[in-house]
Amino acid sequence: MNELQKYELELIIEELDGYRGKHTELITCMIPSGTSLNQVKRQLEDEKGTASNIKSSSTRKNVISALDLAARRIQEIKTTPEKGLAIFSGLVTLENGRESLESWVIEPPKVLKTRIYRCDQKFLLDPLKNMLDSDSIYGLLIIELNEASIGVLDGNNVTLLKHIHSCVPGKHKTGGQSAQRFERIRDSTAKEFYKKTAEHMKNLFWDNKKLKGIFIGGGGPAKEHFMKQSQLVTQLRNKVIALKDMGGDGISGLNELVGLCQSDLEEQEITKQRLIIDSFLEKLNTEPNKVSYGEAEVEDRLRKGAVEKLILSKSFPKEKIKLLKKLAEEFSTEVHIVGDETQRGIQFKNLGGIGGLLRFEIYD
Repeated sequence: MNELQKYELELIIEELDGYRGKHTELITCMIPSGTSLNQVKRQLEDEKGTASNIKSSSTRKNVISALDLAARRIQEIKTTPEKGLAIFSGLVTLENGRESLESWVIEPPKVLKTRIYRCDQKFLLDPLKNMLDSDSIYGLLIIELNEASIGVLDGNNVTLLKHIHSCVPGKHKTGGQSAQRFERIRDSTAKEFYKKTAEHMKNLFWDNKKLKGIFIGGGGPAKEHFMKQSQLVTQLRNKVIALKDMGGDGISGLNELVGLCQSDLEEQEITKQRLIIDSFLEKLNTEPNKVSYGEAEVEDRLRKGAVEKLILSKSFPKEKIKLLKKLAEEFSTEVHIVGDETQRGIQFKNLGGIGGLLRFEIYD
């Protein structure tokens, strides 16, 4: 699921989550791929028979109407889509306060695995919400002899999970100790610190089935010593993708580590967003006539078919995103949605949250 699909799914979930029926009269129908639509229609007809026994005349009428509408929407579809189908219908109150019988037919961006029918006071959205979870995460470790930071890259978000201080003495020995004895104490304490860090890594990542890999950074040899001396469990050791030379620690250091791992994270959305924003900012400085920004200017370039890639911040007004996306589709323009969780995302948001990379130069 790319960032645009994720954004669109978030919007529909947010909309549907805001509706409530007066009683249990909102219909949710989840249809996995391969399911016979005729079978689903028969089930809805059977549910109408059950609904006819509802004592409240208004609730009975609303439930049957919602079932009829869902059945009609299914009738419009020849076969179940490859990833399944989600149908929602019922009498809802719109923003203007008017009640209206509405329906939504959604082809989900990920495979629906469970068949569900539900009549409730609200729509059942958990299967769609679960699709927003990241398919994979990456463990992050920055380790030096005196401290370590453990974090995670989950989608676009970098989170600090644990910061650990070591008890490894400094390079200068205390009085009365031989150099050799001091170094033995120092090495022993360092090994204990590496083992302690490895244990924290195990506690944080061992059971995480989404863990795709681990990146380790640090400015000195501690990262190499950690790999040799920490007794990191084989399951996690085998997931270590790269060791990176770097400074810094804490959340800023973890973000720096992610930046250094761009080539290893080509499929991660955070890197895709960074690259598209970097491309926009670079051309803004070097070829200003090949980029466009500002709502009015970008929309004008879109209507002229000049925009090759449209970039929109998640913070941009939703209704305007819908309009611009529709315009983009008319001219086969790529649409990129970028978040504001990163410094580049914030920088783009501060530029207005809308920009375009152009197919050809335009001079005003």
